[in-house]
Amino acid sequence: MSKPKGFEKPAGVRDYLPHAVTRLRRIEQQVLACMDRWGYRQIMTPTMEYYDTVGVASSTSDQKLFKLLNNRGTTMVLRSDITAPIARVVASLLKEEPLPIRLSYHANVFRAIEEEAGREAEFFQTGVELVGDDSPEADAEVVALAIESLQAAGVEQFRIALGHVGFLNGLLEEVLPERVEDQENLKHDLLNRDYVGYRNTISALQLNESQTIKLEGILRLRGGREICEQALELSGNPLARSSIDHLCKVWEVLEAYDVSEHVLIDLTMIGDFSYYTGMTFEGYAAEIGSPVANGGRYDKLLQQFGRNIPATGFALKTNRILDGVRVEETPARLPVLIQYTVEQRKEGLAKAALLRSEGRVVVTSLINGDAEWQSDNQAEASESGLLHKGYEEIFTFS
Repeated sequence: MSKPKGFEKPAGVRDYLPHAVTRLRRIEQQVLACMDRWGYRQIMTPTMEYYDTVGVASSTSDQKLFKLLNNRGTTMVLRSDITAPIARVVASLLKEEPLPIRLSYHANVFRAIEEEAGREAEFFQTGVELVGDDSPEADAEVVALAIESLQAAGVEQFRIALGHVGFLNGLLEEVLPERVEDQENLKHDLLNRDYVGYRNTISALQLNESQTIKLEGILRLRGGREICEQALELSGNPLARSSIDHLCKVWEVLEAYDVSEHVLIDLTMIGDFSYYTGMTFEGYAAEIGSPVANGGRYDKLLQQFGRNIPATGFALKTNRILDGVRVEETPARLPVLIQYTVEQRKEGLAKAALLRSEGRVVVTSLINGDAEWQSDNQAEASESGLLHKGYEEIFTFS
């Protein structure tokens, strides 16, 4: 392999230029402020974690983890999500704090990719975790907050798709009892949104008509509140029915929040079935084909850190919002220019400090005492053409 050139960077990572950073920080700040109003306190966790704890517990498949060895030969990982590190903190440093615990975060995460895939190896997430509450109210709260957070980020047109892994698990156990491999194959098709493959997998199983109708019936379970009744007609499995009952209660709470217009029920949407244990959801913006938000219930995660408590949450993909969603641009603040000679340096820098204390953006520049012009007001500076260089106002001390 040839040596990379000095200006090259690894596949899947990017440089954010000042204008993009300004927009990204604005999205982040507006979303975190929204989460703060809902009672979520911000937390920060390390970029590096132990593979045997957080790495194993994360929702990311092993081949997508960035692994490295420290100087003692211990395997470390770059964080691939924030949920697992927060679970570690809740099970240790926050174990005495009363439940429920509401936490928010914004951070970059890392996932190894195939270079030809064109996907990002480093990206940004802003999200929340609600730990210690397994009620429909808690699930509805994070969905309603996800909706308000998308609006705070400047996303105007979007839909939230709600699913429940318990319904699919119950239905598959009813139709394919103890056929674990066949169940996993069908889940894999749904996870990849491969509905043609899903039907082909069903055909290959050589089931009777009743079994086929039940399995194919899930593909029609997309819509509003009426989907709950249709799902109950499709399966009599206790787990499937209790899952739908929970989802219906979540919908009722969302109606009380007055946000159900943004939501649809989609029982083909199961999220990462090895990670989520209950309700799951994804948020899609009109301008972007891939999700800008995802979340759900993960009641078994904290058990891996020795604390058996339920949890639910979500994350916004803030850099995806930055790239794909048109948001109203805020005009850039032009700086004030303070110019001074060596003899007038103290006065010039004092003026800069005063303006900064008033909230102005100020840049300073030492000028040659023999400069042809010595303007100290905006009118004269405009005549010299300096305002065309992007300054709001110019002061000269000479």
